[in-house]
Amino acid sequence: MLITSRAPVRVDFTGAWTDVGIFARGAGGAVVNATIDKYVHGQLEIRETTDQNVAPDEGIRVTYWCDLPSGSGLGTSAALNVCWLSLIQAEVSPDLKQKERIAELAYRLEDILGILGGKQDQYAAAVGGFCYMTFAEDVTVERLRVPPDMLTALEERLVLCYTGKSRLSSNIHHEVWDAFRKGTPATVNALYDLRNCAVRMRTVIENSAIEEFGELIAQSWRHQKALAESVTNDQIEELFDVAARAGAKHGKACGAGGGGCLLFFAEPGRQGEVSEALANHGARVIPFRFEFQGLEVSKAT
Repeated sequence: MLITSRAPVRVDFTGAWTDVGIFARGAGGAVVNATIDKYVHGQLEIRETTDQNVAPDEGIRVTYWCDLPSGSGLGTSAALNVCWLSLIQAEVSPDLKQKERIAELAYRLEDILGILGGKQDQYAAAVGGFCYMTFAEDVTVERLRVPPDMLTALEERLVLCYTGKSRLSSNIHHEVWDAFRKGTPATVNALYDLRNCAVRMRTVIENSAIEEFGELIAQSWRHQKALAESVTNDQIEELFDVAARAGAKHGKACGAGGGGCLLFFAEPGRQGEVSEALANHGARVIPFRFEFQGLEVSKAT
């Protein structure tokens, strides 16, 4: 029997960081993200045998692979855990409720392992599509209705690139949450501002307000950088300068920042110029389309 699974990674637009329990349980977090056609893939193969000389565990093989490097800031680690759990449960074509249950289990697994982080990555990988998520004691996921013209505009104007530098989000997380616990005004205010950007982004996407979308990306990046100095670095700032000169109006780091992937919002018709400039400067441009299926599981005998 062969069970296959794939879970998409996500691009976070606004609200990242506010999905972490340290903030969300008291203040309430909000995130807007979308999954793209880059996946973590998994296979669970059970090889039945009548040979008594073969140990039972030698008849099981689990393999994984990912379309993107780890440390990309796109939630690959969480997508891998979602993928792994779906293989173990072997639920073919899981419904939305089952997907959300797998997402929560994936988060709890990371929490048990002492990984400090939020829940948006697990839920995005499981549910898929454009989502507005709110976080408190529980998670509420609302699938956003994206008008066709908005979807086309986003795919024609967004540029995603990998800096080539994997980021260690745990280090940045500890820096940010230590400052939050101490009540550092810049950090506390930035978190509330990030949440407010997500609340607004929900309406912006559904109303096809493409230019305001770009402005919210820029606002989110300013607030994200206010969290801690390690969110950005010389390489990231240099890539922002390169992209801006080629026609990028706005941009932000994905995930925790500090490395991984950057997302840029190009002027109309200049996506190609921005992509070429970034590639010439050593970044790996990642062409993508948005996907709307989320976690997919199948079984063959």
